[in-house]
Amino acid sequence: MVDYDEGTDVFQQLNMNSAPTFMHFPPKGRPKRADTFDLQRIGFAAEQLAKWIADRTDVHIRVFRPPNYSGTIALALLISLVGGLLYLRRNNLEFIYNKTGWAMVSLCIVFAMTSGQMWNHIRGPPYAHKNPHNGQVSYIHGSSQAQFVAESHIILVLNAAITMGMVLLNEAATSKGDVGKRRIICLVGLGLVVFFFSFLLSIFRSKYHGYPYSFSLEE
Repeated sequence: MVDYDEGTDVFQQLNMNSAPTFMHFPPKGRPKRADTFDLQRIGFAAEQLAKWIADRTDVHIRVFRPPNYSGTIALALLISLVGGLLYLRRNNLEFIYNKTGWAMVSLCIVFAMTSGQMWNHIRGPPYAHKNPHNGQVSYIHGSSQAQFVAESHIILVLNAAITMGMVLLNEAATSKGDVGKRRIICLVGLGLVVFFFSFLLSIFRSKYHGYPYSFSLEE
């Protein structure tokens, strides 16, 4: 077992740029490609890792999992909430045809998916990383092959802020209100798009090293 912060030279010798990485060293010969557990393709599931170990070492690991009812409970609560809302509003269901409401629901789903929430659900990464030497907490993973849960939350907020800026710009261009008010809305929207898109691009550059383009906040 090698910690990245204490053995960067080992990671460099083995050409590894992310952690965790599981490798099997056979008793004879050099490790082959299949001797490295493919986390990106298979994921962090304990059953898959146990099968991979058994295929190479004949050591069989039994994985016991307690029953997880969180998904069932969440679904039941959601159905109860929707059913209760429909029952209370049974005499006036015009809100079902509200375009703004459906647009907000759609945006929430889009933000969740584009920020990597599904990746988090499949891979189960940690919320953040704390350096054991200096106690510094990292919320952005340094590799383009992984992410932290906190990172997806940050990306979600940035995407929402950029979208809000675009909505304000559209409102300023299409509304027929006071010119001064429209100008203020336009400037606020433009500021949101420029600032938060620049912030988003800076995170992208920190993960994809060598990316040549920058915007506003970076040189």
